[in-house]
Amino acid sequence: MTLTPEAPALGTSKAQLFDYRQAANPVRRGLTEPIPEGRWGPELHGQGPTAILPLDLSSELGCQGPATSPALSANFVRILAGEAISAGANATSSLFYVWRGAGHCLQPAIPPAREFRQNWSQGDLFVLPAGGAAVLEASEESVLYWVHDAPLLSHLGVRADRPRFEATHYPGEWLRRELAALAADPGAARSNRLSLLLANSDLPASRTVTHTLWAMYGLVPAGAVQPPHRHQSVALDLVIDCAPGCATLSGPDLNPDGTIRNPVRMEWEPGAAFVTPPGHWHSHVNESGRDALLLPIQDAGLHTYLRSLDIRFSSGLAG
Repeated sequence: MTLTPEAPALGTSKAQLFDYRQAANPVRRGLTEPIPEGRWGPELHGQGPTAILPLDLSSELGCQGPATSPALSANFVRILAGEAISAGANATSSLFYVWRGAGHCLQPAIPPAREFRQNWSQGDLFVLPAGGAAVLEASEESVLYWVHDAPLLSHLGVRADRPRFEATHYPGEWLRRELAALAADPGAARSNRLSLLLANSDLPASRTVTHTLWAMYGLVPAGAVQPPHRHQSVALDLVIDCAPGCATLSGPDLNPDGTIRNPVRMEWEPGAAFVTPPGHWHSHVNESGRDALLLPIQDAGLHTYLRSLDIRFSSGLAG
């Protein structure tokens, strides 16, 4: 029996067929939009009232927002001294990095998750599982960088109702001390990145900060030009500190000599954030006279679980 548009059988009214050549790669303009290279300067959070400031590319991505990538939403949270704000989302993972300021976080207990109370100060990072909204109270004017995976759950049409890890705090003083020790290690001199990967003992297989998120606390030394690498996870990068002359070069292709062909140059500023699209080769360069710090957040925890991360390096240097 041949089904016709005039008399569709029950359940087939929305059924379609495409020639393989028309549908095998739908990531293109006007269909499944490619991920753009967005950038937001520190002026976004430099002044104004207490507020959550989404880095929203949902209109460019053609997805429900706010979203900075198909799976992740990045936000700045600005809190005036003595004020508090609720930061909640339908998310399995929320990561907060304290770019400046000090205060206190409370995530109330919603069984089976336990209550989480934590003082925070500049340079601290903490991750929260599915549960109640976090209440962030500032003892001094503060700016936090908040990344969560609510866009992924929105796409799947599901609710986050079970914690997959315990809320975890990474003190800034500890991160700075361990990164300095790594930079002083002669054996690290030829690594592709001088960086610490944040992990959680609840997630031994992926070695990631949550089961969906990946976080790197990275140093780009003065005068460094990192060899390019690429991966299938998106990177939502926060510039922690730098001097003029630091940038990320990004592009889909390499030249025969291993450099990036016709790269987009994303200039750094302290407190700026930008997107490195998945699959793009990228290289961080520091043409200034002092070291720079960068915090990329990725959905690489998810890609590691799916075995789709596909990280590659343009040279033989160790990863």
